[in-house]
Amino acid sequence: MTKRDGRVLPATRALSITIIPFLVVAFVVLFVYPDDTGRLFAWPISPRMTPMVLGSVYLGGAYFFLRAARAREWHRVKAGFVPVGTFASLMAIATVIHWDRFTHDHLAFWLWAGLYFTTPFLVFATWAANRRYDAPVSEDDLEVPFAARVAAGTVGAMAVTTGLTLFLAPQRMLSSWPWMLTPLTARVMGAIFSLGIGGLFVAADRRWRATATTLEVLGLMLSLIFVSGMRARADLDPSRPLTLTLILGMGVTLAGGALFYASMRRREQARRRLPGLSNQDLEPPAPATDQSDGKAAPASPVDQ
Repeated sequence: MTKRDGRVLPATRALSITIIPFLVVAFVVLFVYPDDTGRLFAWPISPRMTPMVLGSVYLGGAYFFLRAARAREWHRVKAGFVPVGTFASLMAIATVIHWDRFTHDHLAFWLWAGLYFTTPFLVFATWAANRRYDAPVSEDDLEVPFAARVAAGTVGAMAVTTGLTLFLAPQRMLSSWPWMLTPLTARVMGAIFSLGIGGLFVAADRRWRATATTLEVLGLMLSLIFVSGMRARADLDPSRPLTLTLILGMGVTLAGGALFYASMRRREQARRRLPGLSNQDLEPPAPATDQSDGKAAPASPVDQ
């Protein structure tokens, strides 16, 4: 019988450590030198907004795998493996569909192909092997409020829906996307949005420790994407239908995620100061007054 002690397997750490350098190098090439993709990358990408967005995702991925390599508990990082495996699978399919668009005599292409034709199998296999050791939820776990989990699932579902549309029907999105896309780069964007599957995993696990890493990765990615938008603002077409929608959606997600993360960290610190606090004790109190003397009700321990 498998002992569900939450361990992170050595194979999980080894895979994570192996992937990190490739993601960091790809980030540097795409984010720092977006105008040189024809010379430095697997295929020439334009406009510069696309490589910078992809580079932002790669750095977020590097951070995730760093956390996975150092994690002591599987549930802290488990929400990221299926999204990463799905992303890699879609990138491999896009490579096959648009094979003629790549620079086949470039080393970067063969590194790209080698990674995406093997990584999906390795990531899914690692996830399947390690999930058997996932520790059950404990009464001592700090819980994510139900409303927050619903919000995470909703955002994740919307992102996945957008990703599927971009990947399966790229031509329908070319005229409405905020910047110029080709069928290949539309499918790349679709693969990126498929990472929203992580939101569904967050919604399914009420433990805060199973959510924190996902929020950190999301915050890093979205922050870099906003920097990309400022650097490549000439690529953005304000007249296109999705420009304002995408900017506002990402902005609300980033701000809301940051505020929620700060709130949960305060609760986490309160739990450390007073280990006996229950999840109900950590809920912010509803505004109320003492009917006998008109004084405000005392604050909860998390606010003290």
